[in-house]
Amino acid sequence: MFRGKNYKESAKLIDKQTQYEPLEAFGLVISGAKAKFDETVELHVKLGVDGRHADQQVRGAIVLPNGTGKTKRVLVFCKPERVEEALAAGADYAGGQELVQKIQTENWFEFDTVIATPDMMGTVGRRGKVLGPKGLMPSPKAGTVTPDIAKGVAEVKAGKVEYRLDKSNIIHCPIGKVSFGAEKLNENFDALISAIIKSKPAAAKGQYIKSCVTASTMGPGVKINAANRQA
Repeated sequence: MFRGKNYKESAKLIDKQTQYEPLEAFGLVISGAKAKFDETVELHVKLGVDGRHADQQVRGAIVLPNGTGKTKRVLVFCKPERVEEALAAGADYAGGQELVQKIQTENWFEFDTVIATPDMMGTVGRRGKVLGPKGLMPSPKAGTVTPDIAKGVAEVKAGKVEYRLDKSNIIHCPIGKVSFGAEKLNENFDALISAIIKSKPAAAKGQYIKSCVTASTMGPGVKINAANRQA
């Protein structure tokens, strides 16, 4: 894989064999971020579970204490009589069947998060094949299927992130921007890793957190020592 000059320079700062303490790791990520834009900082956590089994799934959502640095565009699926309520709460789009149709016929995806009231899930659920692969399907576990529209929208706008296993049993999640600084990134990391540990399935055996790596959008990965955080 071709790596640019900036990436190679940043990689020299990092010992690939070392698991750094979180604060030091984020300092290295910030030092290594050379892009001309404010890079997103992500966390990648490999878990000792087998997500193919329903009783070993790990999924949830949390409002990060310092947000994500990105204002998400929110679409709310609700009945016509609640559209004004949703828009007043800060939703960017709100509606019912007409928005489902727009997504279906126009391939319209000008939004980052979908919230649905429970009475709309019959309609929204039938679009799972379209919304699911993009990570947009509302779910009760993530708090995006809720009768409390105002609370749902407020949490997303405040920096709520959803974490879930991919097919390799890894959770990938943004925890802020390089401009946050190491302290705020560390606070967000603490909140997210604590939530992941609390979500440990009863069926999980052995070491739960296998590895923990952080990286900026264009920078190299930095290993974090998560040994003292095992549940």
